[in-house]
Amino acid sequence: MSLNEKRIKPGAAKPITGIKRQPARNQIGKQADQALSTAREPISMPEGGAAEAKLFEKVTARKEPQQRRKSTGAKTAGGAARSAAKTAAKKEDPKTAGRKKEKAAPEKKGASKTAAETKKAGRTTTRTAKRGQKKSAKPSIKVTFLGGLNEIGKNITLFECGKDMFLLDCGMTFPDGDMLGVDLVIPDFSYVERNKERIKGLVITHGHEDHIGAIPYLLKTFNVPVYGTPLTIGLVSGKLKEHNLLGKAKLNTVRPGDRVKLGCMEVELIHVNHSIPDAVAVAIHSPAGTVVHTGDFKIDCTPPQGEMIDLGRFAELGKEGVLALLSESTNAERPGYTMTERKVADSFENLFLKAENKRIIVASFASNINRIQQIIHCAQRHGRKVAFSGRSMLNYVSIANELGYMDVPESVIIDIDLINRYAKDQIVLITTGSQGEPMSALARMATSDHRKVEVGPDDFVIISARPIPGNEKTVGNVVNELMKRGCDVVYESMYEVHVSGHACQEELKLMQGLTKPKYFIPVHGEQKHLHKHAQLAESMGIPKQNIYIGDIGGVVEINEDFMHPLAPVPAGRVLVDGLGVGDVGSIVLRDRKHLGQDGLIVVVATIDSSDGHVISGPDIVSRGFVYVRESEPLMDDIKRQIVSVFESCADHKVHEWGVIKNKVKDDLGKLLYDRTRRTPMILPIIMEV
Repeated sequence: MSLNEKRIKPGAAKPITGIKRQPARNQIGKQADQALSTAREPISMPEGGAAEAKLFEKVTARKEPQQRRKSTGAKTAGGAARSAAKTAAKKEDPKTAGRKKEKAAPEKKGASKTAAETKKAGRTTTRTAKRGQKKSAKPSIKVTFLGGLNEIGKNITLFECGKDMFLLDCGMTFPDGDMLGVDLVIPDFSYVERNKERIKGLVITHGHEDHIGAIPYLLKTFNVPVYGTPLTIGLVSGKLKEHNLLGKAKLNTVRPGDRVKLGCMEVELIHVNHSIPDAVAVAIHSPAGTVVHTGDFKIDCTPPQGEMIDLGRFAELGKEGVLALLSESTNAERPGYTMTERKVADSFENLFLKAENKRIIVASFASNINRIQQIIHCAQRHGRKVAFSGRSMLNYVSIANELGYMDVPESVIIDIDLINRYAKDQIVLITTGSQGEPMSALARMATSDHRKVEVGPDDFVIISARPIPGNEKTVGNVVNELMKRGCDVVYESMYEVHVSGHACQEELKLMQGLTKPKYFIPVHGEQKHLHKHAQLAESMGIPKQNIYIGDIGGVVEINEDFMHPLAPVPAGRVLVDGLGVGDVGSIVLRDRKHLGQDGLIVVVATIDSSDGHVISGPDIVSRGFVYVRESEPLMDDIKRQIVSVFESCADHKVHEWGVIKNKVKDDLGKLLYDRTRRTPMILPIIMEV
């Protein structure tokens, strides 16, 4: 039975009616022929890319600006007028035509519309549209970026045509190092909530957290229909179940080749390769034209599972005419092509032989289903049992196996509680923590805090991931701790144990060459990635004025005549801390940072309500500032200073608590800085009796 035949739909997601199913188009040869039919110039290939070279040796790397898409619709008003004028000129008497030509100049300012005036009116240029001097009468599509620009993660984009809107992806991101106590970061849904009556649905490109992680928080705001491929919907179902939202959710299973009607827009799903199965790009067919959003993709000619990316469909769209291309920019700075995922399988095979007498621990992203599958197959070939550690790892593997996207033999898998019953060289442990997250399974193993796994010299650790920018230090700390305990540690810079799931420069250029967009918008990246991708687009012949680099909250309007930015909308980030959503803001983070740096001093005093004099205390509580028992002289000075403040306020008849508290903070803060050069947070607690 094939993989596609094994796949089943998640129980909560039902197939929907009204979706157009397209015939299967997955033959690699057909795709290659269609892709090569657009060839103009060869692309230089990196060494060793034999499979890619065979497919792409003639695919275009450049195209001239004048080869941009031309309208396939009805003639414009200007075009119709020109045809009418030419026909009339042929039939007119030369003398009559001459007299009419003389009269044409004064008539230009009058109310009568000549063919020349109609011709002029029909030419709305991009330049005048940008200046706001004229608006095209042609339909347009608006794109609003609520996340995913100038950052990696939190991807969410809103498309609008006429009165209809739909969302593409709804992801989260992890907090920065200065967001103390924050669990995750989600998009600001205020603009979405304001327009919820117009939003027809949410389309998901794939099942990574930066594309699905915020869906539960969106559906708590309003219950929009959700569309995704079987694995994606299965993963979304798992998240909604955790939030007790699964019963009310409107989940709809779609597949590559399907078209979903969302108001006046029709969203077509196109199969792509990525580090998780069932990933898709989308082609948005609207009255304004076709807009292609690549989602996360790479071009893998030998994927470990499923078919290669549907290059043929992208080429067909290019021939039909693409108004705008929105393409991911994660690896826009990296030249060449992304290696095939099968390359990692070869590395695992060699490392398993190298670690033949040791227990193997592999840390990877829980969502990298293809990578985990290759590790399981390699363990099976070497006669090892496989156990999993980490809640997200167990969730992803369970859902993928249930839906038929993984082959997990029962004879190979064991519970983590049983690993100590086997010899070290009979075990492979697949775990989370490839990014050095402090509470992840691998980090707890490295600090001997894991309840079920104790690591040591008999362990061979493989970190099968590249550190996300900003995580290099935390990953390095975990590696150092593992080595202190005698473990052998292998990571990406030492061995080919990781390949990216994102397209590099030549793949990005190929996507532009196949789709031939009139306008280009780089997405999914930081500012440096977006600008580099824009430069690649210019090198492919897309005019600079036809490229838009946006920001979160940015809105751009696009039609055949122009692409220009509109006023931004409310957008940003919402911090999630435990069950609290949005109640942690910049002030709370500032206070947490302050507490973490210089600590806290709590002053407790009881005063007489009649005259304001101190009758009990003050008592001092210090947390994270100084150890009270070892700082008695300082504590005595603090108490004398506080009593002095209270007595001064009483003598001057100051009884407002707010004034007294501020006076305590100011005077005590000055004393502490003079004595310690530190500024702890001061919290006065005053009671009246």
